[in-house]
Amino acid sequence: MADTPLYAGFLGIWTLIPESCDYEQGEPPKEATYRIAVEGEELVFVMYWVDSDGSSQQVEFSGPPNGKPIPLDAGELADSLVVRAVSARELTTSAYSKGEELMVAQRQLDETGTAMRITQIVRFPNGSSECNVGVYRKSAAA
Repeated sequence: MADTPLYAGFLGIWTLIPESCDYEQGEPPKEATYRIAVEGEELVFVMYWVDSDGSSQQVEFSGPPNGKPIPLDAGELADSLVVRAVSARELTTSAYSKGEELMVAQRQLDETGTAMRITQIVRFPNGSSECNVGVYRKSAAA
């Protein structure tokens, strides 16, 4: 029997609890869903949200959860991505530019595995940072 991967509890579809949002950068979304799935050796992250002005947005990215940097084509925003399964309750992604971490998204499961807190930190060139936090409820298994 194969070992259960550390990230197994994160797989599925998650729905934002809008009142849980605490944003330092930008306005929190009116609604959002977050899907984490496995394709081959990679985790695929798909985020869909509706902005405070009502416009729909979607972002998708993927990477192997091994903590090693992979090339990322995000223009001047970032040139590499690291996906790290820290533990059964923590999964992070970090975006780098020229070896410097610019953004990190830390996903943490509660003790029941039915709620996921996402803390996203953006680091600016002047040394300051801003943090956005939201809690998602698991709405479907992988």
